[in-house]
Amino acid sequence: MSNIVAIVGRPNVGKSTFFNRLTETRDAIVEETAGVTRDRHYGKSEWNGRKFSIIDTGGYVVNSDDIFEEEIRKQAILAMNESDLILFIVDVETGITDMDQAIANILRRTKKTVLLVVNKVDNSSRMMDGSEFYNLGLGELYMISSINGSGTGDLLDVVVENLKEDTPEEDEDIPRFAVVGRPNVGKSSFINALIGEDRNIVTDIAGTTRDTINTRYNKFGHDFILVDTAGLRKKAKVNENIEFYSVMRSVRAIETADICMLMLDATRGIEAQDLAVLSLILKNNKGLIVLVNKWDLIEKNTQTMKEFTDELHQRMAPFTDVPILFVSALTKQRIFKALEIAMEVFKNKSQKITTSVLNDIMLKEVEKHEPPSTKGKFIKIKYITQLPTSVPSFAFFCNLPQYIKDPYKRYLENRMREHFDFHGVPIRLFFRKK
Repeated sequence: MSNIVAIVGRPNVGKSTFFNRLTETRDAIVEETAGVTRDRHYGKSEWNGRKFSIIDTGGYVVNSDDIFEEEIRKQAILAMNESDLILFIVDVETGITDMDQAIANILRRTKKTVLLVVNKVDNSSRMMDGSEFYNLGLGELYMISSINGSGTGDLLDVVVENLKEDTPEEDEDIPRFAVVGRPNVGKSSFINALIGEDRNIVTDIAGTTRDTINTRYNKFGHDFILVDTAGLRKKAKVNENIEFYSVMRSVRAIETADICMLMLDATRGIEAQDLAVLSLILKNNKGLIVLVNKWDLIEKNTQTMKEFTDELHQRMAPFTDVPILFVSALTKQRIFKALEIAMEVFKNKSQKITTSVLNDIMLKEVEKHEPPSTKGKFIKIKYITQLPTSVPSFAFFCNLPQYIKDPYKRYLENRMREHFDFHGVPIRLFFRKK
């Protein structure tokens, strides 16, 4: 189970700059999926060999120009509920404000580790000014400048010291399928229909589900764990910003799953929030199957399914090699088909292709359409092999890897998808010097 670190604080204290410093530096490790907008609020970081997820709570607030204390309060409470460690960022230039005080009052109640980070400390006189933040009663201060990076290394040392040990999931060898999507699309109804019991309390209030529940599903020749971001929410008093809430809830479920079933509401089509969850799935290189639920409520003609599929492909581009199923949790239409397809996607994700077969097929495709020359230099791809990773990843060895551009990478990926069945699975291509 990976750790989640939440960044909280009022607007303009430098949360985003700090977030970018922690996440952008890993570009070489975190492959960006072409065309998926970079998510400004969720990222991965690594320090001293420990990996963790970072959520910038400020990124999810509505009306960011005039943020109400109420919104900030909600973020702080959510961060306390959903994360393993909290970084509370304040600004040395403005000193303690009422809003800082309000956030501190909430954070003092948590049992989670809270590190008080004083930002914009870029000279020694500011260090003196920073000491006033001891008055917030949150213990040790960590003085940093997120713009130039000073102090961030020491802070990260303390962060990783305080993270829980990454515990491997039990039943490692059994596939894990997560049902994710924004609130009220019918995730609980779908799972109840599969299991045949109302184990998740289903109501019409958006966001009634709360804790991730794992269910071993062992019927009809299937054996897997259903990871469900569901279970009754105990803290119903918190009327959260729904988008932020659903993303926070989805992070853990997505990170620990092999295959994600992204559920959409047929009556509403694909919305920005669905794309935010999709972006999380692709960023974590998970297998994907899209379930369009409440299909029984749609008035249909012969073209309805095709039109819906086309619109989905358009919004999901460039990753369109994905199974899309139209289901109804209520009438149980195609819900067992969804499991079969999820198993197929899992098989596709786990496949290993021998080096001889890869070279046999793909070098012919390279000959048919060679990489365009750059600055008069010709690129020669000599050899291809699959890397031993949990996500299908392939290394193309060539003389000038730095000159291979995105369009050609897409050409190779499309040829690979034609020859090998990677339906529903993101694949990664790396270009290395031979």
